[in-house]
Amino acid sequence: MILPLTTFGNGDVLLWFLEFFLFVIWFWLLLTIFGDLFRDHELSGGMKALWIVVLVLLPYLGILIYLIARGHGMGARAAKQSALVQDQMDARIRAAAGTTTSPTDQIAKAKALLDSGAIDQAEFERLKGAALS
Repeated sequence: MILPLTTFGNGDVLLWFLEFFLFVIWFWLLLTIFGDLFRDHELSGGMKALWIVVLVLLPYLGILIYLIARGHGMGARAAKQSALVQDQMDARIRAAAGTTTSPTDQIAKAKALLDSGAIDQAEFERLKGAALS
């Protein structure tokens, strides 16, 4: 039985680690590029299919060509998508919390209630404090 550590002197283990590292990096870049391709709504479906064919047939060269040709816009598309997701999450949180109005609107409504006589000054101050906190 040959242990993997016995071939360490020949460099087999180091070569295996290097190959594994290169495979992980290649796979990560491939997933990042596929995500960027499908995130871009300005690129036609035919061009997306062509890029996928190039990336599958020429894996390393295809990644390099994609990064050179379209790499400058990848960050902008990722930032735009991230901002969109953040806005959607914020809207869901506001809807779940039931606070869809701003503090200014809440104070204005409380002031209208105070002016109409529906609440007194102490209640107005309480509502104002709750809106500001």
